[in-house]
Amino acid sequence: MQQKSCNFAAVNTFRVMKYPIGIQNFEKIRREGYAYVDKTALMYKMASEGSYYFLSRPRRFGKSLMVSTLEAFFSGKKELFEGLYAGTADWEWKEYPILHLDLNVKKYDSATSLDEILNRALLGWENQYPPKWKEPSLEGRFELVVKAAAEQTGMPVVILVDEYDKPLLQAIGNDALQTEYRNTLKAFYGVLKSCDAHIKFAFLTGVTKFGKVSVFSDLNNLIDISMLPQYSHICGISEQELHENFDGDVVELATENGMTKEECYRRLRLDYDGYYFNEYAKEGAYNPFSLLSTLSFKVFRDYWFETGTPSFLVYQLKKTCYPLENMTTEEVSTDTLNSIDIMDENPLPLLYQSGYLTLKNYDREFDTYTLGFPNREVEQGFIKYLLPFYTPKVSGNSRFAVTQFIKDIERGKAEDFMHRLEDFFATGDYEVVGKAEKYFQNTLYVFFRLLGFYVDVERHTANGRMDVLIQTPQYIYILELKVDRTAAEALQQIEEKGYARPFEDDPRTLFKIGVNFSTETKLIDWVMATR
Repeated sequence: MQQKSCNFAAVNTFRVMKYPIGIQNFEKIRREGYAYVDKTALMYKMASEGSYYFLSRPRRFGKSLMVSTLEAFFSGKKELFEGLYAGTADWEWKEYPILHLDLNVKKYDSATSLDEILNRALLGWENQYPPKWKEPSLEGRFELVVKAAAEQTGMPVVILVDEYDKPLLQAIGNDALQTEYRNTLKAFYGVLKSCDAHIKFAFLTGVTKFGKVSVFSDLNNLIDISMLPQYSHICGISEQELHENFDGDVVELATENGMTKEECYRRLRLDYDGYYFNEYAKEGAYNPFSLLSTLSFKVFRDYWFETGTPSFLVYQLKKTCYPLENMTTEEVSTDTLNSIDIMDENPLPLLYQSGYLTLKNYDREFDTYTLGFPNREVEQGFIKYLLPFYTPKVSGNSRFAVTQFIKDIERGKAEDFMHRLEDFFATGDYEVVGKAEKYFQNTLYVFFRLLGFYVDVERHTANGRMDVLIQTPQYIYILELKVDRTAAEALQQIEEKGYARPFEDDPRTLFKIGVNFSTETKLIDWVMATR
């Protein structure tokens, strides 16, 4: 965090830290003395080594700030970079003509929505750099204004596009509208290649990557840095950056919450760290929005998740009848992970690129990745968000409240727990079923994952069945789950497979419960034995 510059209008002269929460303008951050983690070395690397770049990162991860930083850099505002890496770099500090397109400023819900925002941007650019003649199409006007800007200034153009994919994401579920948006953006972004001779630098950001067969098919000179090791921490905050820039703030946070400094660092890592954007990364990245919010307000909360979860994520999960348990076990290839064009078949790339899953393991031999939740904030927030979509729609103050299940478990009331679970399915809304067996599995996945935030729950799958082990200080529960079999068979398997054997010398009360779900009746039945 650099605050050495004293030429700015409002720089802090004492310890109080100003956190740029919700502020995405680099010039405002620097002039008004807000905290800034220096990312300009990576920005300079891009500017000095290439011309066309694309970056995918989750929302609230600093993409817009990087775009703003590049805008200040190519505007020649050297004074803003005093004390930062770029301020010491060998750079000519010329003022280039800049065309900045921000697609995050409108709700895209009609065929004209995208055209309106592109037209508004073009009108502004055309007023600044009037073309010599008129062209009716959006992409034609874009090409003319790029050439006009270069000719009138005698300098090649810098093009910055923020949230290029916002229209496409908002149109998920409306195939006709999304196709129209794709066609418009494909032609519009294609100008970057046809105008190469007039362009100094181009940088596009977004949450997701629509692959080579769609939006970027005419832009094959674009370098995707999203998973390149050199750019792992171009957005987000690394462990080293946290210690170097905010160590004193962590001490204050720890004091405010009755923790030691080490305990506070562990809590921050557990809640907000854990984003890996390539298989070579040795450390994860912190979510900057949640981290800075926690340091600012001195309260641990799900700040990133509370800013909104896109409904299109659940839409795709339900549309594909995706088995939720597979989110953290299925292996995906690099090609699959790098494009969400297959989201109608597999929603995992969409979940990864949106920041709800991250890289956990990499198999070099087969070039495949296994994904998982990056941290506790995302896991708990996402499971709680899924709850109303994958469980029966019952009143929050009814006997089905999760707290009642937890109390039953903690008090050893196994029969009450199972009667409650039995009624849970009996009163369900089955509009979300899809295939009944998938519904059963997904419902139990969400349910037991939610319970796992409060008690020790392990889930193991075999042949599409979910087996559950729950442990408390006084009780052990072993559940064997079947579909279209019998509860007696499920209980028999617990005995035959010796699932309780590891607990033979354990003094805790142990419950063995066999459960069967009928895809015909959409109900469960169960039997139980106690040791």
